[in-house]
Amino acid sequence: MKKILVANRGEIALRIMRTIKRMGIKTVAVFSEADRHAPHVLFADEAVCLGPAPSNQSYLNGEKIIAEAQKLGVDGIHPGYGFLSENAGFAQLATDAGITFIGPTPEAIRIMGSKLAAKDCVKNYNIPMVPGIDKAITDVALAKETAVQIGFPILIKASAGGGGKGMRVVEKESELEEQMERAISEATSAFGDGSVFIEKYVGSPRHIEIQVLADNEGNTVHLFERECSIQRRHQKVVEEAPSSVLTPEIRQQMGEAAVLVAKSCQYTGVGTVEFLLDEQLNFYFLEMNTRLQVEHPVTEMITGIDLVEEQIKVARGETLSFKQEDLQIKGHALELRIYAEDPLNDFLPSVGTLSTYERPTGEGVRLDDGYEKGMEIPIYYDPMIAKLVTFGQDRNEALQKMKTAIKDYKIEGVATTLPFGDFVFNHEAFISGHFDTHFVKNYYSPDLIREQLKKKAKIAVLSALKYYLEEKNTLKSIENPSSNWKSRLA
Repeated sequence: MKKILVANRGEIALRIMRTIKRMGIKTVAVFSEADRHAPHVLFADEAVCLGPAPSNQSYLNGEKIIAEAQKLGVDGIHPGYGFLSENAGFAQLATDAGITFIGPTPEAIRIMGSKLAAKDCVKNYNIPMVPGIDKAITDVALAKETAVQIGFPILIKASAGGGGKGMRVVEKESELEEQMERAISEATSAFGDGSVFIEKYVGSPRHIEIQVLADNEGNTVHLFERECSIQRRHQKVVEEAPSSVLTPEIRQQMGEAAVLVAKSCQYTGVGTVEFLLDEQLNFYFLEMNTRLQVEHPVTEMITGIDLVEEQIKVARGETLSFKQEDLQIKGHALELRIYAEDPLNDFLPSVGTLSTYERPTGEGVRLDDGYEKGMEIPIYYDPMIAKLVTFGQDRNEALQKMKTAIKDYKIEGVATTLPFGDFVFNHEAFISGHFDTHFVKNYYSPDLIREQLKKKAKIAVLSALKYYLEEKNTLKSIENPSSNWKSRLA
């Protein structure tokens, strides 16, 4: 492979291209008119404009991307995450054009892209599933019958869903019909597929995912877990590796289950198997994400393995250079997603210009970003600015480094999730490890952050006043009656 096109933008495009260049391979960036001067465009060896700013006219235009790749003599396409990364049709287009898709096969993407198909695929492998119905359902009467059998509360989920879309918690039978209609409508609108299914709602779950890696010869390993339970609107904001609650025995069981999920669809490359973990530490298979995850850096930090490099090696036919017994967890890593969102206003997107942008630095601090000072946050795409990652020999060291890094990360011009991250990492529930996916609902409110900001402002003012008074006393001039120096300055 001599030239790879990265079919993405922002921080993930940059992160992928850094590894590609380190491997001695040429890079091609794609961009929309809104991203013409973006860092990922300037970093690449070559770049091509896909079209206007809206993603359906640029980053989602798979046929245009393939056509440009062919013109430039591209050998491989890395899709990153989001956009076309889990689009089986795009993977097939690349394959048919003789270009290596750096990811799993189109068939594996199709199977795991549907939660129902994924459940059907793994059902013979004795992998724990959340109780429920494993087929699409639109009949309200059948839905009620199923719900009564498994017991309320239940969860209605879109088969093709993700990011919390097409998902509804139903507490009682009288709410079922209305919530089903809403879930089907939202799923149809978001994914073009209104298929929904029903499963038991796990009351206080933790979201644990296992990183897997497989080559083309059937060698499959897991690279341990990531804890992803701190979420807003069913989307992750904070991740860490390893989890603070898994025992070595449960970690091994979940890892082995994840490997079986990957083998069930002849998976190749990097993928993630997601599980729910209940209060008794029972785990249940949720789904498989057939791409690189946003939170992959925490796994890289605790294993020392570059997952993008491994993706490329597998894509060009190489065998894994290590076995499961060669892998071990070293240290602890935390990640905070920095979104241009206002945590004081229900995490709504915040559009504007980065008037101040100062990065945190230091040992054990990693920042994957895609912006510079003076750039605008466009309204067309996901509002993530960066991923802030810290690494320590243990969880406490990683946590202290994260608190310092948040303090040192200066962003002005847009609201960001930095204050929310500061709130999370200073909260006793997170520090103790006693939290679940309801952290935001149970502990967070904008007023608490406002109070924190007021306290910090007061401390800053008092510190400045103290410094001023100390300096005033230190620099006070000595009275000298025989000198007219003061009068000459007057």
